[in-house]
Amino acid sequence: MEQESQVSELQNTSIRNPADISVISFYFLVVIGVGLWSMCRTNRGTVGGYFLAGRNMVWWPIGASLFASNIGSGHFVGLAGTGAANGLAVAGFEWNAMFIVLLLGWLFVPVYLTAGVITMPQYLKKRFGGQRIRLYLSILSLLMYIFTKISVDMFSGAVFIQQALGWNIYVAVIALLIITTIYTVTGGLAALMYTDTVQTFVMVGGAFILMGFAFNEVGGYQGLFDKYMNALPSQMQSPTPSLYNISASCYMPREDSFHMIRDAVSSDLPWPAVILGLSINSLWYWCSDQVIVQRCLAGKNLTHVKAGCILCGYLKLLPMFLMVMPGMISRILYPDEIACVIPEECKRICGTEVGCSNIAYPKLVVSLMPSGLRGLMLAVMLAALMSSLASIFNSSGTLFTMDIYNRVRPQASDKELLIVGRVWILLLVGVSIAWIPLVQAAQGGQLFDYIQSISSYLAPPIAAIFLLGVFVKRVNEQGAFWGMVGGLAMGMARMIPEFIYGTGSCLFPGTCPHLICGVHYLYFAVILFFATAAIVIGVSLCTSPIPDKHLHRLVFSLRHSKEERIDLDTEEEEEAEKREGARRRRLEQAEMAAAKNGKLEHVMEVEGSKAAPSCSWLRQCVGWFCGLGAGGQVQAEPSLEEKAEEMRRTTDITEHPTWKAVVNVNAVIMMALSMFLWGYYA
Repeated sequence: MEQESQVSELQNTSIRNPADISVISFYFLVVIGVGLWSMCRTNRGTVGGYFLAGRNMVWWPIGASLFASNIGSGHFVGLAGTGAANGLAVAGFEWNAMFIVLLLGWLFVPVYLTAGVITMPQYLKKRFGGQRIRLYLSILSLLMYIFTKISVDMFSGAVFIQQALGWNIYVAVIALLIITTIYTVTGGLAALMYTDTVQTFVMVGGAFILMGFAFNEVGGYQGLFDKYMNALPSQMQSPTPSLYNISASCYMPREDSFHMIRDAVSSDLPWPAVILGLSINSLWYWCSDQVIVQRCLAGKNLTHVKAGCILCGYLKLLPMFLMVMPGMISRILYPDEIACVIPEECKRICGTEVGCSNIAYPKLVVSLMPSGLRGLMLAVMLAALMSSLASIFNSSGTLFTMDIYNRVRPQASDKELLIVGRVWILLLVGVSIAWIPLVQAAQGGQLFDYIQSISSYLAPPIAAIFLLGVFVKRVNEQGAFWGMVGGLAMGMARMIPEFIYGTGSCLFPGTCPHLICGVHYLYFAVILFFATAAIVIGVSLCTSPIPDKHLHRLVFSLRHSKEERIDLDTEEEEEAEKREGARRRRLEQAEMAAAKNGKLEHVMEVEGSKAAPSCSWLRQCVGWFCGLGAGGQVQAEPSLEEKAEEMRRTTDITEHPTWKAVVNVNAVIMMALSMFLWGYYA
């Protein structure tokens, strides 16, 4: 009942007026229009066209899409909430990425391009041979998508929708998922990257407007620094001292709230852990995660990819000012709600007992923004949620189709692979909807608080494998596989007890034994990374190396090699030959059947992907919508010669000297700016 009264209270200030509804409606029309436009201009009837946008994207959609795919609604809710609770240091998670995204463009993408791969597990298969590493990484990545990224976006989106709209959470999230699914399933990566570009402008523009309102309300930039340390709730005494006492540390802002570099032992984000541990997690996310790398592999050439990475790096400067600082201002303006400490009071305000810092950003939107602009900010949050979910759906569809299904059915045609990819996305949507009750049950913020720690327990072994695989020729399949298995076992040994015992809260600390949970999760990431690397190198040195003839254009030192590569595993070629053979057999059977009926010309017309006159208009519409051509026919598959020519074009990493110098200078400028800001707020 208390929660219902809170919702009804919010409805008085929520989005119920024509101006807000008009803005939201216009936004959705623009997004769907851009998606349909990109569907018309992009070839979605081939695997490369659907999953990699035809490898023809220029730098600005790449950079905008990288940023939009990374900045989900979890960033708006989570960064502002952590900023409100603990100060500026959480922005280090964003500024750290500015350096790592340059490693992606300059060191990793050249190798991925020359390897000629679509997915990251596919690269590992070419690099090490065998199937077990590729399959292991595919399944682990899919699990991480479903149970970390989707769940966190759902949680943070739910927080915003409940605070700003007062809608039924199921109706709101299911509607978002349906719209997101429509343009993901139909448009492929090109639709995602163009809509990402539109939504990046919406997100940044709307967040700038709210930042202006927030700073104006608090008395400017200096007002934030003057008032934050005094942002205390009015109720600080325990109503039942016999059950629990409230220490000052639970409601007082941290003394180091304005420091990016914090104590190496006692702080919430120790500085060595941020520099080393966070870089390891970022290495996994930015340099080996399918969602991010897939955008770079769609680039027109290597220079466009590098320029896109630089644009993304510049955009990553913004979250400190657009999200973290407004979160701190929200605590100043509404301390009784954002900084509440008494469990019963917090339960009344936001429906959870452990604290209400997560509502910091939604509270600003509902309270400060005038009509119309409030609708714009909801559109921003919808953009963030949809963009992030759509990226996960498309990339997981690629992973499942190319790495799991294609292994089960190597003779599958392009049409079959495209349909399977779309059906898998629909299944993911079903899992997402089924996950909503669990997200609601975890409104204490557990899922969001756990996201970085989950990454620290699962990601370092993957980061170690990719780093060593790209730069160390001596690493072989046995070393990589046992390193990943050993790393996963160590990560689970820390993660499972933490889930069982819980992390607790300020009032009620967790009961996990200090021996297991006492090490900060970012320090644990460093230990796990080096332990995995030691296993990989140790096992590799004890087993036979991979000859260079198998490594041309698969490692950084051989990226410019012109020698022919003999793939360790020839299954890729065998699969291609099986698909080509199956296609020819289908053609021959169709021709023979047509010859018997005297309708050979009609069959050849259908095989040439022309619309059969007898096809119903409904079937033609459905075929166009799904990128399968009129009547549901996929475009004729290219010949082996055409595929070889396309492979030569897409694996070329030569750059124009002038533009190469331009992007290099820009990269140096961006690093200098980032180091200045780190030093300024240290």
